[in-house]
Formats: sequence, C-alpha cells, structure tokens
Amino acid sequence: MSFSIPRGTQDILPGDSEKWQIIEAKAHDLCRRYNYREIRTPIFEQTALFARGVGDTTDIVQKEMYEFKDRGGRSLTLRPEGTAPVVRSYVEQKMHGWVNQPVKLYYTGPMFRYERPQSGRMRQFVQFGVEALGSADPAVDAEVIALAMEFYKELGLNNLKLIINSLGDKESREAHRSALVNHFAPRIDEFCSDCRARLDKNPLRILDCKVDREHELMTDAPSILDYLNEESRKYFKDVQEFLEEMGINYEIDAGLVRGLDYYNNTAFEIMIDGEGFGAITTLAGGGRYNGLVEDIGGPETPGIGFALSIERLLMALEVQGVDLIREHNLDVYIAALGEKARKKVPALLHQLRAAGFSADADYMDRKMKGQMKAANRQQAKYVLILGDDELAENKINVKNMQDGTQSLEPLENVEKKLMDSGIEKGDQ
Repeated sequence: MSFSIPRGTQDILPGDSEKWQIIEAKAHDLCRRYNYREIRTPIFEQTALFARGVGDTTDIVQKEMYEFKDRGGRSLTLRPEGTAPVVRSYVEQKMHGWVNQPVKLYYTGPMFRYERPQSGRMRQFVQFGVEALGSADPAVDAEVIALAMEFYKELGLNNLKLIINSLGDKESREAHRSALVNHFAPRIDEFCSDCRARLDKNPLRILDCKVDREHELMTDAPSILDYLNEESRKYFKDVQEFLEEMGINYEIDAGLVRGLDYYNNTAFEIMIDGEGFGAITTLAGGGRYNGLVEDIGGPETPGIGFALSIERLLMALEVQGVDLIREHNLDVYIAALGEKARKKVPALLHQLRAAGFSADADYMDRKMKGQMKAANRQQAKYVLILGDDELAENKINVKNMQDGTQSLEPLENVEKKLMDSGIEKGDQ
C-alpha cells in the first residue's frame, strides 16, 4: 500500500526548511525589537469560538473550517486563523489585569482552511501574526502596520504597497449598514445566495464577494468614508499622520473591508505590486477589532493586529529573486582510515559539535577518496584526516579546503586550531 500527502498540504524538505528558519528568526527578532512577546495557543479550539469571534457570515465559518467531534461529543475546530484564539487566551488568562499594558503578543503556527488549493493558498498554511490589546491609541495602529512593513523590507522584498481604510466605530458602521441595505435591497435577487443571506446579517460582507464583484451596484455602493462620524474621521486622520511621520507610504481604498467580521476603524492590507505573482497579490492583512474581547466574554478592550502567510511570502521572495540563504557550508568533515581511527570519530565529532562547529563524517564505509568527495559535496571548510598511524601518535591532519594547506596537529589542539583559523561556526 502506498500513501500520498493530503491535498492542500506540503512537505518542507531540507534546502527549503532553512528558509523557514530564517523567516521565523526574523519574526522573533523583529518582535523583540518592537517589544512583542510570543504566545502559543492550541491548534484546535471550541468551534463556537470561531463562530462568535470570526463571524458566522464569513466564508471561513460557513465553508472552510475543519470541524470535528471529539469522543465526548464536543465540537472542535482546527484553528483557521490566529486572532480569536489569542483573544480567548487573553480573556481566560486575565491578561487585562497585567501591569504592563497594552499587552503586545505575536505568534507563528499552522492554520487550516478547507478551500481549493492553489498557488500561495494551502489547506494547511503557516501564519505569523501580532496582536496589541488594551490601547485605543492610533499610534498603536501605526506601530502594528510599521512592524508588518518592516518585516517584509528586512527580508529583501520591494514593490510593496500599503492599502488602508477605516471601517468606522459602531455608530459609523450602523449608518453605513443602513445605506448598504437601501442600496442593495431592491436588486438583491441578482446576487449570489451568500450575498442574499448577508443583506440582513452583515451587508458589508457583500462588498467582499468574489462572485458578484463585477456587478454594477458594487461600483457605486455607499462608501464607509462618507459615513464616518467626527471621532472616527479624526482617528483615521491620526493614523495617516503617524504613518507619514514614519515615512511609510500608503493608499486609501474605501472598498477594503477585510474578510472577518470583527474589524472596525483601521483596516489595512500589504500587497506586492509587480508582475509574476499571479492573481493573489495580498501578502498581509489586519486591522482594529475593538469589541472582539467583549464578544468572547472579556471586559471592554480595544485591540489591533495583523496576520501574514509564510507560504505567500516565500512566493514573493522567489518572484523577486531574493535568495535568503547561501549554500550550506559544513564547518568540518572527518575522514578516517583504519578501524581504530574510525572508532575515534564519534567522540571527536561530539567534541567539535559541543564547541559549536557543524561537523559530520562518513557512515557509509567509503574509501578515503570517497570520503574526500563527500566532504567536497558538503562544501566542508576543513577536513580532519585521521588514520591509525596518526592516532597512535595522538595527532590528526587538518586540511583547509579553500587554499589546500594542510598541517599535522596534536589531537588535543584541533579545536583551538579551528578556532584560530577564524572559521565562522555554523555559517550559512
């Protein structure tokens, strides 16, 4: 019987996994600089959390969740996004009572959505995201956006485009909602079944419909920007001014509504502007979600965050020709000849690895010529050549593979010899 990988998933093999490590290390380092701390939540949660937090009118909840019953009959769901679990933890762990506010968190991990697999969109995918909870300061909005933009720039991406919008506060959204209902209701029968269902529940979601995006009513639908009250208008203006002071360029798109129900006030997307990336040009998205904490059972708490797909980031890097890693160079390869010499190799490898060197040796019983070829294939910087005669004298040959020089050294000095050579341990 043969097995194949489930549709919409992937194996990340050596050669590619190093790219993931570099990206994850960049995320950790950048969040450290911005004073965000890591949170890790379960891969599955109660289904009701996502229905309540993400919104039961969203495609995610209606069509894409991996929902199952456990042996106790409880409905559980593989997490389709990261914000609702983080907010659940914020409420359950009473982070609103922590001394340091706002609570600034970040996460990386797999998410799951049952949708048609395509380039840059998998059924299991990995997100990096941040959440800042506890502050309604527009400066925090700008900080979150700046973190996302900086992440891409430090990894080498260019031609980025930041799109922002305001979805307004509750009062503004209600006024806009009424205008949308009046706009779409007379001809709602011309729209898909999803849009017809959304008219009463959440008409804003109609604007995000992929089926009816070309309908003429979409082009002249009421703009949220025309319904912002004075407070929401000022808030949005403050966010823009902070971005301008940071030197971050942006465009305003009144049609940007995002795909989740919990957003209000600031919403944003980061897109890649250029050829070769296909139809899906959005790299990251996020926004403010004041009210979500209360919906999940916590106290009134403002929040803002973003999430991005690592898979889509890797696609963008490839399109722009950004190579994250140099070829893997092994620090040291040990070539041994003779039974006694071979028995010495494991202890010597252990010593070098403990000292911080990447080191390997022959496990295929190759002749010396084969071992030297293996060292070359792995681009070893140094080869330690040990034979029974050298071992009897407690010595070892140290060969510099870059310039071909070779010296016979006491075994106890080999670590110092490598250190003194200026070798950069574990260099990639």
